[in-house]
Amino acid sequence: MNAHDLTRSRWVFRTAARLPALIPLLVAGLGLASCDGGGTPARSMGEPPIDIQDMTFRGGITGATSFTMVRSAAAQAAGCLERAGADVTIVSLGPVEVMTVNVRGLPANTEFDFFVTQVPNAPFGLSWYQGDIETDGRGRGSGVFVGRFNIETFIVAPGSTVAPVVHDEPPFPDAATNPATAPVHTFHLGLWFNSPEDARAAGCPATVTPFNGDHTAGIQALSTRNFPDQHGPLRDVE
Repeated sequence: MNAHDLTRSRWVFRTAARLPALIPLLVAGLGLASCDGGGTPARSMGEPPIDIQDMTFRGGITGATSFTMVRSAAAQAAGCLERAGADVTIVSLGPVEVMTVNVRGLPANTEFDFFVTQVPNAPFGLSWYQGDIETDGRGRGSGVFVGRFNIETFIVAPGSTVAPVVHDEPPFPDAATNPATAPVHTFHLGLWFNSPEDARAAGCPATVTPFNGDHTAGIQALSTRNFPDQHGPLRDVE
């Protein structure tokens, strides 16, 4: 292994160390054959666990991409979150990617919801809930997400069929069926306030949006609107 590979290997483990709870997942149980619908790697029964450290030293890491997120169009229009931003790094492991998101300049001790989206601004298009990021007392926070985050990221629905209705309260009740759609690529990222009240406390509008687990989120705080609508940053990850 050359010096570049060694440096990259050390970087991966420094990144993973930011969230210690992720390390057992990566080292002991990361399956790279396929991914299930929730973004978590799926494994075939009887397969031995894949050791990320072993993959690293054998050249399993195929590349890393870094970019930034900026405050959303809604936040800019409202004159709030003036110092907000995020640094994103995606490490490609071949069949899956590990995406690290480090946010800054946000309200302290506040929960946010992270999505992959079709376009960065409203109406956002098809969007996929990835997970949560909670800030500390300085308004900083980190999230690590494992899934398919590259030029092949897409959503498809060959036909319309029934869908489970779990949340039925307005203004954003669950749909009972899905619309059919050809494959649609989703190359952008967005971060939403988990609560409209938290957005109001930060000087932003208290608009209710569907971008959290029970569809009662606040406005978008960060996005990748610094990239063109049809060329979000995930498109550059091979």
